[in-house]
Amino acid sequence: MIRIKGVYDESEQNDGYRILVDRLWPRGMSKEKLKIDLWLKEIAPSNELRKSFGHDTQKWDEFRAKYTDELKEKKDLLSLIEQTEQEKGKLTLIYAAKDQKHNNAVVLLELLTKNASNANIR
Repeated sequence: MIRIKGVYDESEQNDGYRILVDRLWPRGMSKEKLKIDLWLKEIAPSNELRKSFGHDTQKWDEFRAKYTDELKEKKDLLSLIEQTEQEKGKLTLIYAAKDQKHNNAVVLLELLTKNASNANIR
């Protein structure tokens, strides 16, 4: 089971293994307060894509398509997340964006869920 959660949401026991999926460390958050198990900044959108999106919801579809393309080049990191989920059972992807519906973790979760569905079909 993989889910997503914002950095400012309280960490909970049922979060399982927590992975920060942002390129930049969240402002004002200490390592102790964030309680992450892994910072996987390499899975985050490129700086160029992140800056061009700028959390503008009108650019969401374009961002989503471009980030999905970037993720196709990061199969090893996607596999790492999938393997970690299998080992740990519960996995929470942590993001710093204020917008809960338009952020990189949403796209990442969609792709991982799609990959899992395709794996079950075979």
